[in-house]
Amino acid sequence: MPAFRQVGEKQLPNPVLYMAWSPKRDLIALANTAGELLLHRLANFQRVWSLAPNENTGKEITSLAWRPDGKILAFSVGDTKQVVLCDAEKAEILHLFPVDYPVSCMHWMEVQSDSSLSSFSDSEDESNRFLPKLPALPKSYSSTSKIFSEEKSDEVTSLLGEVRLNILVVGGPSGFVELYAYGLYKIATLKGIAGTCRSLCLASDLKSLSVVTEVKSPEDNAEIHYVQLDTGLLSSCLPELTRMARKFTHISTLIQYLRLSLTCMCEAWEDILMQMDLRLTKFVQEKNTSTQVQDEFLELLLWGHASPELQALLMNQLTVKGLKMLGQSIESSYSSIQKLVISHLQSGSEALLYHLSEVKGMALWKQKFQPLGLDPSAIEDAITAVGSFTLKASELLQVIDKSMKNFKAFFRWLYVAMLRMSEDHVPPELNKMTQKDLAFVADFLSEHFSANEELFDRKGKYFNVERVGQYLKDEDEDLVSPPNMEGNHWVTFVQQSTHLKESPLLFPTYPQKSLHFVKRMMEGTIDICLQKPAEVIGSSVKQAVCLPLYSVCERSEDTPRLFELPSLWNDKNAAMHYVVFCMPEISPFKIYILRRATDPNRSVLNNLVAIHLNTPFNTSIDDEVPVAESVDRSYSCLNARLYDDETLTVVLQCQEKDENKLRLLAQLPLSSALRCEEVFTWDPTLRLDQQSEKIPVQELTWGNQSRDLENMKAQFVAVNGIRKVACVLSSNLRHIRVFEMDAEDEEDEERADESQDISSDQDGLEETSTNQGATGTEGDGEGEAEACEEMGEGSGDTLEQTSESDTL
Repeated sequence: MPAFRQVGEKQLPNPVLYMAWSPKRDLIALANTAGELLLHRLANFQRVWSLAPNENTGKEITSLAWRPDGKILAFSVGDTKQVVLCDAEKAEILHLFPVDYPVSCMHWMEVQSDSSLSSFSDSEDESNRFLPKLPALPKSYSSTSKIFSEEKSDEVTSLLGEVRLNILVVGGPSGFVELYAYGLYKIATLKGIAGTCRSLCLASDLKSLSVVTEVKSPEDNAEIHYVQLDTGLLSSCLPELTRMARKFTHISTLIQYLRLSLTCMCEAWEDILMQMDLRLTKFVQEKNTSTQVQDEFLELLLWGHASPELQALLMNQLTVKGLKMLGQSIESSYSSIQKLVISHLQSGSEALLYHLSEVKGMALWKQKFQPLGLDPSAIEDAITAVGSFTLKASELLQVIDKSMKNFKAFFRWLYVAMLRMSEDHVPPELNKMTQKDLAFVADFLSEHFSANEELFDRKGKYFNVERVGQYLKDEDEDLVSPPNMEGNHWVTFVQQSTHLKESPLLFPTYPQKSLHFVKRMMEGTIDICLQKPAEVIGSSVKQAVCLPLYSVCERSEDTPRLFELPSLWNDKNAAMHYVVFCMPEISPFKIYILRRATDPNRSVLNNLVAIHLNTPFNTSIDDEVPVAESVDRSYSCLNARLYDDETLTVVLQCQEKDENKLRLLAQLPLSSALRCEEVFTWDPTLRLDQQSEKIPVQELTWGNQSRDLENMKAQFVAVNGIRKVACVLSSNLRHIRVFEMDAEDEEDEERADESQDISSDQDGLEETSTNQGATGTEGDGEGEAEACEEMGEGSGDTLEQTSESDTL
């Protein structure tokens, strides 16, 4: 078997806290003590991008997890108690959500392929046929969230990924464990777990969840426990769970879409219209006359004469040019808000009603969806809340339309009046005013300029200039100028009808409340609807087994928890959970592997085995006598991760005095050890370390599947068996080496070439020597590539080109 090949090495400025390989690409994500998230590629350990900490996300990264397709990287932040989803290609924040506790570990898994899910792909296409595509947010506001930027055509689909369900599991202190479908929608909140979660692994068949916890014993010592939770409801209702999760994820993203659209409307309104408010308010506060502002403007409208104070305001503060620019800006703001209401709020509300109506239909199919906690009454309340929001948006459109007419008429009249005050020429087309225009100006003055003392007490102003802005203010107070419903034939008809007034078929309108208030009420109602399944599914999860493994001494706070053992693994083919751990205080030369079936009702006879590391180098498991060159050494395990279902990657430390604490990276084949027929009988009253003598022991050797890690105090390892790569981290958390696990090392290649040259003829020797000379030349990339092509061996340049083609 070939040795490992080192393809990169680097000394990092900041200690690394967490590292995780991408499941699909030759990329590794690192989080350091400075709060940075780094992405490196395999070739030469080159940095692809870095994401600096900020106030919105946080500065204390506590765990990492890749989505199974490798397109999204999740990281948790302890100081802000958030989980953030990041685009692996562009380092953009796609989504984030708060959690109740700081997350200490995460695991993102994909459910095994199921033919029953194919029908749900068609149902997703139906929604695309019935609903128009949501318009992207304006460019100036798309930076608020990259989910709905114009560069992404399928915003929701990009986050959902494929139809196949994937689940992000997060864990933290006080037994905090939550499951999120597609990393977005919470489908379960688990309870009854003791201690702090240190590692998680959800089975791909959804039958169980493995959790490693750290619990305080009665003697106040920390103990490591293994807990298996029965998640059979998720497995038995997989098609229904997938359908529900995708629908609720659509609903969650649509709520965020409406929220961002409303934010864009507020930004379009507040900059320009607040200037108008400020200038007119200042005029009211500075004027010395007892007459009302409304009277002053009416006097100007009727007689063409203005008081000295009003004339000073118009000619000195506003000016003709300033008034013209202000009018254009206000008209532009109105148009922007109007377009956002029509194209974004109404489209989003319609899509929200569609998906909620489908969820209601699912909830009424009680045989299928009632076990998942879908409540038809709660969903009906959510539909009603969305209807009220839609009505409030339509009301805002009517207010905008009326205000635009009044504002245009008012500014046109005032512009002409100011031209006359300055004795400038008045264009003929502006000099004509119809009776309707006069009515618009009078309406504007009567609605916006009022001496309402109650209004002054509440708002600190004698009037409210902006009737549209009150709808966009995020306040609980009633509207300052609510719409006048007198004369509305529909409102009158409903109020006079006893049956219609109390009919559940009509959406409540809330005429006294702002659009923001109704939006918050809608979000709260939908949250209740979304949270119910998480509570029901969470309560269905029961503890199948709890095994106290061993006690641990006080750990150093400088050592990241995610680097520590035990580590978890899910064997999808055999439907097994693997737990790999060491008990250095009991048996420093052994690695223990605990196996549990993903189905809690299925038992495994040889569920626990210990692997003894005090074996010679160059033997196989079937050799009774080692070869003459073999040397017996004692090794202790520093770190271990399962490379695949039958291989364990370990970092070992030699315990011999003359070896100067040599450390090495090795691959241990587990197939022989896992076939052990000895059965270990658990004593449930004792911890595992108190009965370790009874554990069956298997001896393994790694042969040439090892490599000395010279000039490095190696301590931790992260592996990816699919991409056949490994990353070793030193004990000071700064020194990193990256290896290809199935490639020959350059030194081994040279030795192989030399042995071939000895047996070749003189011409072949000369040719090969020439090629080796080209390979050994530093900085000569072309000569190295040519020599490698002639020799049939991979070179550093060839490796780098291949790696880059697989990465970003």
